[in-house]
Amino acid sequence: MELSDANLQTLTEYLKKTLDPDPAIRRPAEKFLESVEGSQNYPLLLLTLLEKSQENVIKVCASVTFKNYIKRNWRIVEDEPNKICESDRIAIKANIVPLMLSSPEQIQKQLSDAISIIGREDFPQKWPDLLTEMVNRFQSGDFHVINGVLRTAHSLFKRYRHEFKSNELWSEIKLVLDAFALPLTNLFKATIELCSTHANDASALKVLFSSLILIAKLFYSLNFQDLPEFFEDNMETWMTNFHSLLTLDNKLLQTDDEEEAGLLELLKSQICDNAALYAQKYDEEFQPYLPRFVTAIWNLLVTTGQEVKYDLLVSNAIQFLASVCERPHYKHLFEDQNTLTSICEKVIVPNMEFRAADEEAFEDNSEEYIRRDLEGSDIDTRRRAACDLVRGLCKFFEGPVTGIFSGYVNSMLQEYAKNPSVNWKHKDAAIYLVTSLASKAQTQKHGITQANELVNLTEFFVNHIQPDLKSASVNEFPVLKADGIKYIMIFRNQVPKEQLLVSIPLLINHLQAESIVVHTYAAHALERLFTMRGTNNTTLITAAEMAPFVEVLLTNLFKALTLPGSSENEYIMKAIMRSFSLLQESIIPYIPSVITQLTQKLLAVSKNPSKPHFNHYMFESICLSIRITCKANPDAVGSFEEALFMVFTEILQNDVQEFIPYVFQVMSLLLEMHKNEIPSSYMALFPHLLQPVLWERTGNIPPLVRLLQAYLERGANTIANAAADKIPGLLGVFQKLIASKANDHQGFYLLNSIIEHMPPGSVDQYRKQIFILLFQRLQNSKTTKFIKSFLVFINLYCIKYGALALQEIFDSIQPKMFGMVLEKIIIPEIQKVSGQVEKKICAVGITKILTECPPMMDTEYTKLWTPLLQALIGLFELPEDDTIPDEEHFIDIEDTPGYQTAFSQLAFAGKKEHDPVGQMVNNPRIHLAQSLHKLSTACPGRVPSMLSTSLNAEALQYLQGYLQAASVTLL
Repeated sequence: MELSDANLQTLTEYLKKTLDPDPAIRRPAEKFLESVEGSQNYPLLLLTLLEKSQENVIKVCASVTFKNYIKRNWRIVEDEPNKICESDRIAIKANIVPLMLSSPEQIQKQLSDAISIIGREDFPQKWPDLLTEMVNRFQSGDFHVINGVLRTAHSLFKRYRHEFKSNELWSEIKLVLDAFALPLTNLFKATIELCSTHANDASALKVLFSSLILIAKLFYSLNFQDLPEFFEDNMETWMTNFHSLLTLDNKLLQTDDEEEAGLLELLKSQICDNAALYAQKYDEEFQPYLPRFVTAIWNLLVTTGQEVKYDLLVSNAIQFLASVCERPHYKHLFEDQNTLTSICEKVIVPNMEFRAADEEAFEDNSEEYIRRDLEGSDIDTRRRAACDLVRGLCKFFEGPVTGIFSGYVNSMLQEYAKNPSVNWKHKDAAIYLVTSLASKAQTQKHGITQANELVNLTEFFVNHIQPDLKSASVNEFPVLKADGIKYIMIFRNQVPKEQLLVSIPLLINHLQAESIVVHTYAAHALERLFTMRGTNNTTLITAAEMAPFVEVLLTNLFKALTLPGSSENEYIMKAIMRSFSLLQESIIPYIPSVITQLTQKLLAVSKNPSKPHFNHYMFESICLSIRITCKANPDAVGSFEEALFMVFTEILQNDVQEFIPYVFQVMSLLLEMHKNEIPSSYMALFPHLLQPVLWERTGNIPPLVRLLQAYLERGANTIANAAADKIPGLLGVFQKLIASKANDHQGFYLLNSIIEHMPPGSVDQYRKQIFILLFQRLQNSKTTKFIKSFLVFINLYCIKYGALALQEIFDSIQPKMFGMVLEKIIIPEIQKVSGQVEKKICAVGITKILTECPPMMDTEYTKLWTPLLQALIGLFELPEDDTIPDEEHFIDIEDTPGYQTAFSQLAFAGKKEHDPVGQMVNNPRIHLAQSLHKLSTACPGRVPSMLSTSLNAEALQYLQGYLQAASVTLL
């Protein structure tokens, strides 16, 4: 694409259309942009637009489109084409920083993100001058520019907070510190001075405090991995200023908004985080500053109001206290009973209260409430922080703290009993307190794994939780219902099984509650109970115990999906999946209605898939329905195909990218259920599966390969007779896959199925070409993974076509090639093969080469006979060689970037492991002994003399054992 006005105009028009609410206008525009994004100059046209366009909406749209383009295409993936040409890359890096700094804030943020995406790949090696360019801008004195630099630096360096330690990371951080630490410190001091100069100028203070927040965040990132020498030497400057900022209160920075945190709150919260980081990781160096931070943060907590805008600040402040009180050498600060009482009374109890804002979230923003409460994304809520502080204090003061709180719990419950409809919040706080007191260690998978001995959980459950869940109305006191259900979920390992069984019908009943939170919690609690393990690795709750509830459970779960706000509720769908898995054949009578409801749901969500977890569990549930029903009645597969194929066709025709990998997996499962022939409905689809566009998306590759394998297993003859013209297309797919280091194993899966199932005549003309392609790949890039797959393939070929055919095809490509493969690949590498079936294939194949290949006995290949036998005995007896050469580093499929949905494996669509050798050979060792006996009968005296001259003693001993076990001797 030329950098021309005409192209800028075209691009403007299409960007406008992408904002249109009408999908008929929006979709084609998105498709057009997708089709041109590979063109040279496309990114530069976007940057020109966001700089020069007169319309703000186009500028913003161009900046977002540019950022997403960079996100999808900047990373260069081995084996895949470079999606952005080199000249565009150079131009982008040369222009993006100045452009970002001169743009308005809304666009600055998008470009700043784009810089950090580029930086993640190119900085520092391929973009060495980025830092210098950024640091130089600090001198500009223009805080719009300075904040742009700080924002970019923050998005570049924040990954240091979660990267694993490595030499590469250390050297990058060192490079950053050398260039950045001093200018950042000077900027920090200068900004603080400017704050006092402009103490009465509200607009100046806003800009300066925005800078201070970013500086404080950068401090956290740069100090996270280790304490840098520079910051240790300058700790006085940083900590003194941080402390004075914590105690600062400027009326001009206070906001009237009760919801949104202001700049002052955001800065103080980040400083609490920074202090907590030092208190936890660098306590020795931080010791002189700690007492004054504890005092300042304590004062903050006691004087800060209950408004939502202070939530982050209060929770970070409490988290600071929590991290301090767990450290043995700060223990003395908390020992005094009065201090403990004061913390409990002034910090913990007030922050456990259920506020009006929480009630509002519970009713009107339930999805967010659930995410915070159930999934622990409530790191920055007051309740979670108070709960962590209770746990921290219990580490050294469990007795006194439990004592203090027991009093509170009792008085709260008494208050509730006086007037439940008015005082229900007291009971809510009491349940929360008991929960945080009792739970010492918790995991998502198992709930509480360690509990406080001083709290009687079952008694509390029977007296205070069950009555709420047994009450006549499921809609009364929804918050207390949710608390009760959550209690069961959290303490499922501590509450006796009989109490859990009593709870199950109560939970099923609460699936009908109007409150989204209540019915979601009920579904989640059931799902968690169904995954608990009992003795002998079975489920704690059995299908037999669930028998009386099957119908009401399934009815209520599917009904819950029709409640307002829950049409795509992932917890309900996960509970449906788990119920199917637990109940197994007891769901069969309900399958016709269930599969209808699942298919309707699938059709509805395929119009606009937005909930990946929900979608995943929905497909898992479909797979379970198929598996369970067809296990009892294999002929039922046809009725599932009838129910599902219309929706599947629509998904494939509309190219619903998120669902296509799932559809292929379900189709594989259905096709594998067929016994003999491939139904014609599948054959009609076969040519479409070979279209190159489907194979472009990494997420499609594993399920598509599996589906093609199913076609080959069930209908190789049909393909050979009715679709022989498609065989080159099938081999084209193999050729594409084999060229990629990430997907070559998938290419071998396909090739092995072709060799195993296709009638020999149909692939004769292609065989030599297949081997030539494999050798080219071996020469160009030989990886351990490729070698392992190659070994399995040649041995499978040998089993299928005979050892002589294998030797002949190698030697037809190049004289003596067979010997080279034996000497350079099979003998030295066979130990690397892993997996039961793979080892068996190799053992049977090598046995055939040893005993059914005449050239091995009377040509120059004979010298390789004993080393090959020795390698085979090694494969049987030595541990697997799992070393991988240093320079090899595979790109996992999961790591390839791009917006395509990565492949999501459906657990319940699992493919049974297939053994191509099967019953033909049960024990490969005995098979070797019998084959050697047969060979020695054909040429007496040869085999023992070859063994005695060159097989090592240990291998010989093993071989004697095989011969004895097979009751044969060598002649």
